[in-house]
Amino acid sequence: MRKLNQRTHTKTKAAQALANSSQEALNTGLVVATHGRHCVVELDDGSRLICHPRGKKSQSVVGDRVRWQAASDEGTIESVNERTNLFYRRDEVRTKSFASNLDQVLILLAAEPEFSETQLSRALIAAEAQHIKPIIVLNKSDLGAAFLQAWDRLAAYQHMGYSLLPLELKSASETNLSLQALLAQMQGKTSLILGPSGAGKSTLVNALVPHARALTGEISQALNSGKHTTTSTSLYWVGNRPDSIAVGGHGTAIIDSPGFQEFGLQHIPQNQLASCMPDIKGHVQDCKFYNCTHLHEPGCGVLASLQADELTALQPSEVSQRRHRIYAQLFEELGQERW
Repeated sequence: MRKLNQRTHTKTKAAQALANSSQEALNTGLVVATHGRHCVVELDDGSRLICHPRGKKSQSVVGDRVRWQAASDEGTIESVNERTNLFYRRDEVRTKSFASNLDQVLILLAAEPEFSETQLSRALIAAEAQHIKPIIVLNKSDLGAAFLQAWDRLAAYQHMGYSLLPLELKSASETNLSLQALLAQMQGKTSLILGPSGAGKSTLVNALVPHARALTGEISQALNSGKHTTTSTSLYWVGNRPDSIAVGGHGTAIIDSPGFQEFGLQHIPQNQLASCMPDIKGHVQDCKFYNCTHLHEPGCGVLASLQADELTALQPSEVSQRRHRIYAQLFEELGQERW
């Protein structure tokens, strides 16, 4: 029996060694665009290749570092390297993955049309859950009173420690100080640009990467995806491309994503919601009960810190009533039975 176990162990080690050797022999690359089951993989030399998953379902997203095998003039994705993070949303029906291996998420809002604070909170919670740094950018600073009003709405998020930057995209890129300040925050990082339709995402991408539209057209034509309307996700290099993308070169990259109307958070457990909202989280330690829901319990530190009057200026130690309403809405949503 002992000899049998030794032979089995030897065979297992041999099989593992063969598998490792096979993986090492594969080509490597970075997923820079996806559309349905197809993706575009960028190689170390800067060339790009259409790849397909092995099997019916694609497991790769933009930002993934993958190992692939040549198949005629295209490639087959054999494996996806371990990710540092994955930014995604989930509702009752499906999961939508945006991108992986991100340094930060740039949430682009506009003074007009009026943005949804609930949608902003959902995106921030998704970023917090994956430990990805979010940056809030408010576009259309040239609108005067409308911009100031929108900026005031975001004051609570500055109190929470989030970075908040103004932006105006009408000026030329070379002389646009707000664009240069934003670019400085993106230098050497991979940033996902996220935001509702009409916020100016396409304008921002074209300002940072003047040839982005041409690259997008090439990708759309290669994938037979028709006219591009940002229904797919694409990665662009800002300035110089890093020397070795396969091992995570530190170039400046932006990832353009489709606009969204809904942002489900069904992947976040109800009892972890408070820890993904910095203003709520800051007062949880003051709660009398360890399993406090922060909705009605006596001795709740969060309820004790609620802003007394929504019309008064928010103090740094307070939780805004608007944010607490969003928390209560999400807490109920996440507690609903899932089929």
